[in-house]
Amino acid sequence: MAHVQLTDITLNFGERRILDGINLNLSDKSRTALSGGNGSGKSTLMKIIAGISAADSGDIIKDKKSRVAYLPQSGIVMSGRPLIEEAETAFEYISPVISEKEDIEHRLSGVNADSPETAGLLERLHELQESIERSGYYSRKESASAILTGLGFSVSDFGRNTDEFSGGWQMRIALARLLLSTPDVILLDEPTNYLDLEARNWLESYLNSFQGGFLIVSHDRFFLDATVNEVAELFTGKLKIYKGNYSSYEKKREIEIELLIKQFNRQQEEIAKLEEFINRFRYNASKANMVQSRIKQLDKIERIQIPESMKKIHFKFPQPPHSGRQVLRIEGLNKAYGDLKVINNLELQLEAGEKLVIAGRNGAGKSTLMRIIAGVDSDYSGVINYGSGVAPGYFSQDIESAIDTSRTVLEEAEADAPTHLIPEIRGMLGAFLFRGDDIYKSASVLSGGEKNRLSLLKLLLHPANLLILDEPTNHLDLQSKQVLLDALNSYTGTLVFVSHDRYFIENLATKVLELEDGQHRMFPGDYKYYLWRKENELEEAAAQYEESGQSAQISEAKLDHQEEKRLKNLRRKYEREEEQLMLEMEEIEAQIAGLNGQLQKEEVYSDPQKAKSVQDSIEQKEEELASKLERWDELEQLKLELG
Repeated sequence: MAHVQLTDITLNFGERRILDGINLNLSDKSRTALSGGNGSGKSTLMKIIAGISAADSGDIIKDKKSRVAYLPQSGIVMSGRPLIEEAETAFEYISPVISEKEDIEHRLSGVNADSPETAGLLERLHELQESIERSGYYSRKESASAILTGLGFSVSDFGRNTDEFSGGWQMRIALARLLLSTPDVILLDEPTNYLDLEARNWLESYLNSFQGGFLIVSHDRFFLDATVNEVAELFTGKLKIYKGNYSSYEKKREIEIELLIKQFNRQQEEIAKLEEFINRFRYNASKANMVQSRIKQLDKIERIQIPESMKKIHFKFPQPPHSGRQVLRIEGLNKAYGDLKVINNLELQLEAGEKLVIAGRNGAGKSTLMRIIAGVDSDYSGVINYGSGVAPGYFSQDIESAIDTSRTVLEEAEADAPTHLIPEIRGMLGAFLFRGDDIYKSASVLSGGEKNRLSLLKLLLHPANLLILDEPTNHLDLQSKQVLLDALNSYTGTLVFVSHDRYFIENLATKVLELEDGQHRMFPGDYKYYLWRKENELEEAAAQYEESGQSAQISEAKLDHQEEKRLKNLRRKYEREEEQLMLEMEEIEAQIAGLNGQLQKEEVYSDPQKAKSVQDSIEQKEEELASKLERWDELEQLKLELG
């Protein structure tokens, strides 16, 4: 049953149509990511579903008994209560039920047990009691404690007033309160923006066991892959559903986009030929009828639009200067804040070309270590030595002060760019979400996130051979993150970074430094190796605990061996078919490209019969490609059903 049903939702901003006939059903089975380029209307659609904003037309039907909860990207501030009490306000919705229950109990105390009224009151009392129990009201303190600690709060934080927490932590409180209210459908707009890696992993686990449905906007690819089974994409105002996780959606969408771009290019050529004929013979009276015919033909063309966010952008950093083999050496590093020792006797050697990620919980000292390495923080003991020829570059979330606010975005980017890269600056700005007229905005009016993006780009344009990046993916969308990831993977210098984006870490880091409780450990491998080592250590600890004679409750659902083998073989069969489909689709695309090449030949396009024959072949091949893409979608769904 759909808790929320959207039918033909339309919304305009001035002359621009943001939402165009949107249809969407959300139920307690929904595990949906809402995707789309910046400015496509994702947050607007969420607000309409939540009832905060109104559509111009269309219908929204909500089940009266269902509850829908919405968490915006930012802007929630709480005060006046201790943290634990604020979290427990999630149960305010059940207060009328509790009041009615208490009223019935009071009435029953004054009614004769044999009274005709008693049976009805007892039945209603039972219904109310079940509602309260389902809400989790009686275990609210335990639930609040579990959710708050899962989101990164310590038990010592519970008594602190909410006024004391910063903006990011305020949003964590709001998220905790929303989760405690156990709604039927959750709407989450960028919930991972203010969560560290541990809190993201916890939220991922929570959502996977959540009994309701959810719709999520997120720029964290790994998080989406782990939580959703369908993607709803907003594109030029329309909404289309893709079954499968986010990576599956990306593969299918990439093929569709390639087709769309080819159709766009073909249409642009057709438009250019029509316009050329019209302009050439506009004032030729003998060809007036032919000109009018082509004007009508031009007017009838339904223009294909290619949004800026879809255009692929690639760039490489300036070649960094050569450095010695040893780039960084740290000996006996100690750092404390009062009695709190965050770094204790740290030893580290970093060689040229290595990409080191610093891992650890919030407060473990990651950003502190980054500031020390960058030379921003000198209040420590120990030795920090750069190797021969090392030229460092440092980015942090508070580096926006490096922006000259008297310049435009474009001027500020060009001011620090090497001469040979200036022609590429507009494309690079586009990769960092400065598109269209945004590049002419004054830097003085940029938001904090925009200034951070511009600062990061300015840094990357410098030929540094040691990059020190603290959360470089904050404020970037998925496409921009991929552009940055590709550029960093092709970067030949040395990298030290902190990130809460697991996909970004897994695809970049070559070694891991873990900080925990003032101690440190080095893992000489990628992030997957680090996680594997940590998991093995936990299993070994559990085994030792069990061998010691104490009970350890370790439960794990296991399939029957034969059934597990059958499912594994079936999944492999689907994967082989997918691989074959991919080869076939690539072959069809090559055939389409060849046919498009034929259309460019004069002997073809000048002969209407030949041109029509080639065009018919192109359309046939495109239909064949669409059919195979549909089968790909079916296979992804079958794999999901296997679990």
